[in-house]
Amino acid sequence: MTETNLKEVPKMELLRDKAWARWTALGLLAFAMFCSYIFMDILSPIKDLLQSTRGWDSTAFGTMQGSETFLNVFIFFLIFAGIILDKMGVRFTAVLSGAVMLVGAIINWYALTDSFQGSSLDVWFTNHLNYIPGFDELGISPFYEGMPASAKLSAVGFMIFGCGVEMAGITVSRGIVKWFKGREMALAMGSEMALARLGVATCMIFSPLFAELGGDISVSRSVAFAVVLLMVALIMFIVYFFMDKKLDEQSGEAEEKDEPFKVSDIGKILSSWAFWVVALLCVLYYSAIFPFQKYAVNMLQCNLSFTDVPAESFWASDTVTVIQYIIMIIVAVASFASNFSKNKTIRISMLCTAVVALVIYCYMGYMRQSAAAIFAVFPLLAVGITPILGNYVDYKGKAATMLILGSLLLILCHLTFAFILPMFKDSPVGGVIVAYVTILVLGASFSLVPASLWPSVPKLVDAKIIGSAYALIFWIQNIGLWLFPMLIGKILTSTNGDIVKLEESGALSPEQAAVSYNYTAPLVMLACLGVAALILGFVLKAVDKKKNLGLELPNITQKAETEEAEVLDAEL
Repeated sequence: MTETNLKEVPKMELLRDKAWARWTALGLLAFAMFCSYIFMDILSPIKDLLQSTRGWDSTAFGTMQGSETFLNVFIFFLIFAGIILDKMGVRFTAVLSGAVMLVGAIINWYALTDSFQGSSLDVWFTNHLNYIPGFDELGISPFYEGMPASAKLSAVGFMIFGCGVEMAGITVSRGIVKWFKGREMALAMGSEMALARLGVATCMIFSPLFAELGGDISVSRSVAFAVVLLMVALIMFIVYFFMDKKLDEQSGEAEEKDEPFKVSDIGKILSSWAFWVVALLCVLYYSAIFPFQKYAVNMLQCNLSFTDVPAESFWASDTVTVIQYIIMIIVAVASFASNFSKNKTIRISMLCTAVVALVIYCYMGYMRQSAAAIFAVFPLLAVGITPILGNYVDYKGKAATMLILGSLLLILCHLTFAFILPMFKDSPVGGVIVAYVTILVLGASFSLVPASLWPSVPKLVDAKIIGSAYALIFWIQNIGLWLFPMLIGKILTSTNGDIVKLEESGALSPEQAAVSYNYTAPLVMLACLGVAALILGFVLKAVDKKKNLGLELPNITQKAETEEAEVLDAEL
C-alpha cells in the first residue's frame, strides 16, 4: 500500500468520539451516583426522629454516620478497590460496587424496622460489640458500650454500603477519564457531581415525607425509599457495562490485561509531593462539607425559629412536597441547560425561569417551616454554575486558583452559620433568608472541587495506575469522613451538657432536646478545616509553578479540539 493510500484510510471513529455516546455513558454513571447520594444522607433530615423513636443521641448518630468509611480506612478496602479497578476494569467494578451498596443498604434498612426491635438479633447487638480489643484502645471503634442496638446494626450496614459507594466513586472518576480524556473532562466531572448532589436535595425533601407519611412516624420507610433507588442504580451500572464493553471492542483496549498492577506503583504515587497536596486538600475540603450535611438540618432546627404548620393546611400536605420538588428540578434543569444554548434569547429565558423558580422554591420552603426543605436548596446554585466552571477549566485552566476560591467561600459560610445565623433566631424571615443565601453559596463553593480537583489527578500519575491514585485519595479522604461526623457528635454532646442533663432529668422531652443544641463549636472546627485547605491551595499553586505539572493549564488539548471539530463537520 502506497503512502498516498495510507493517508486516505480514515481514522476509525470510536464510540467515545460521538458526543451523544460519551454523554449517555456519563448520564448512566451520574444517575447511579445520584441514587447513592440519596442513601448516603437519607437519615440526616430525620436526626430528631431517630432520637425520639430509636433513642439515638448525637454521639450514637455521629458514630453511626462515621461508620460508613470505617472498613475503607482501617481495613484498607479502598486500596483493594483501586487494585480491583486497575486489574478488572471500569465495567466489572461498577457492577460490583452497585451490588455491594445494595447489600449494605438492605441491612441498614432492617436495623430501623419494627421487626428488628425486640428480636433475638436486637438482644445480641445489645449484649455484644460493646468492646473490641485493639480498636477501643486506639479510640477508633465503630461501636461503644450503651450504643443502641439498632444503631450498631445500622452501622454494620452503613460500613458495607460505604465500601460500595466509595468503590463506585473511584470507578466513576476512572470511567469519566476513559470517555472524556482530552475533551470536556472538567465539565463532565462537574456535571456528574452536580447531578449526584441533587440526590442530597432529594433526600432532604423526601426523607421526612416518607418518615411521617400518614401521620405514623417510621424512619425505616425513608430508608426503604433509598433502597429502591439503589436497585435502580445497579441497573444503570449494568447498562453502562455493555456500553463500556462495546467501546473496548472498538478500540481493542483491555484494561484488565494491559500492564498489570504492581504494589510498587503505589510507591510511585506516594512519592509525588503534588499528589499529597491534592489528597490533603481533598480530605480537608470534603471533611468540611459531607459531615456537615449530616447535621445541617438539625443545625437549622436549632438556629431558626420554626412554627408548627396546622395539619389541615396545604403547606403541611404531601402534595406541596411533590410540587416543591418539581420546582427544584425546574431550577436545576433550566440553570444547567442555559449554559449550552447559543441563542441569547433562549439562554436569558432559561436563566429567568431558573431564578423565578428558585424564588418560588424558597418561598415554599419558608411556608412549610421545614429545615429539611430549606437545606435542600444546597446544590441548586452549584448545578447552574458547574458548566461555567467546567468549561473554564477545560479551555482556560486555573484549577489550583479555583480551589483557593472554594476554600475562602467555605470558611465564610461556616463562620456565618456559627455566628451570624444565631443572631437571627428571633427573626423568622431574616433567619431563613440568611440560611438560604449561605447554603446556596456553600453549595456553589463545593462545585469548584469536582471541576478543578478531580480532573487534575490524571496530570499527576500514569494512566495505568490512575484507579489506584483515585483510590488512595479517596482513602485519605475517608479518614476525614470517618473522623469528623463522630467529632461533631461528641463535641455537640460535650458542649451541650446542660441539654443532656435536662433530657435525662425529664425537664426536656427527647423531641425538645433534639432541636436545642448550640452548634457554634462544631462549625468553628469546620471553618478551621477551610483555613487549612486555603493554605494548601496556595502550596499546590506554588508546587505546580515550580514543577510545571500543568494544573493551571486547560484540559482540552488543541489536537482533541481539532478532532472534535472534524467529527462535527463530518456529521453535518
